[in-house]
Amino acid sequence: MERTIASALLSIGAVFLRPEEPFTWASGIKSPIYCDNRLILTAPEARNLVERSIADTVIREYPDCEVLMGTSTAGIAHAAIAAHLLNLPMGYVRSGNKDHGRGNRIEGRLEPGQKVVVIEDLISTAGSVIEVVEALREAGAEVLGIVSIFTYGMRKGLDRLAAAKVRNVSLCNFDIVTQVAAERGDIPDTDIKRLLAFRDNPSDESWIGGI
Repeated sequence: MERTIASALLSIGAVFLRPEEPFTWASGIKSPIYCDNRLILTAPEARNLVERSIADTVIREYPDCEVLMGTSTAGIAHAAIAAHLLNLPMGYVRSGNKDHGRGNRIEGRLEPGQKVVVIEDLISTAGSVIEVVEALREAGAEVLGIVSIFTYGMRKGLDRLAAAKVRNVSLCNFDIVTQVAAERGDIPDTDIKRLLAFRDNPSDESWIGGI
């Protein structure tokens, strides 16, 4: 599944590797990879593959799940489609409380004690998804874990997830994407080592000039 998803994301440009011309993140970090999983929604074949895989992963890894909750905003559509496939209730969690109306942060009906799986499109340092998990826990939900489409596998993110005691199951990850990209001819094999060096320490830009 991981390799099939990786190939699909590369094919539609949802994941794009450009180590020779790094992208710049909002934090200022130079990155050889750009990820925009919103493009999945405009590519029906990839979308069907991803949403079915999310649903299958929920069934396999979290069989007691009662509600799917998407992260705002990119996880909302994926949670909605997967919930439709699974015939489960769905909602989403805002980045903060709404400043009008009822002031909700959690949208959709959520009863205390319900078993929830969070649907996230992308995990890097895991800060935003952990905030979602904490909001759900504060509301009385039992968060079984996360299903994400793509994860970088950065140490900071892994440590944060472990500290929050939340499990993440990702459809594919940075390592698999680099391998598949090399096999497809998107990048030379020699780039794999420096791409993984970025993953291990994004603040160290020595990978840009080659390892």
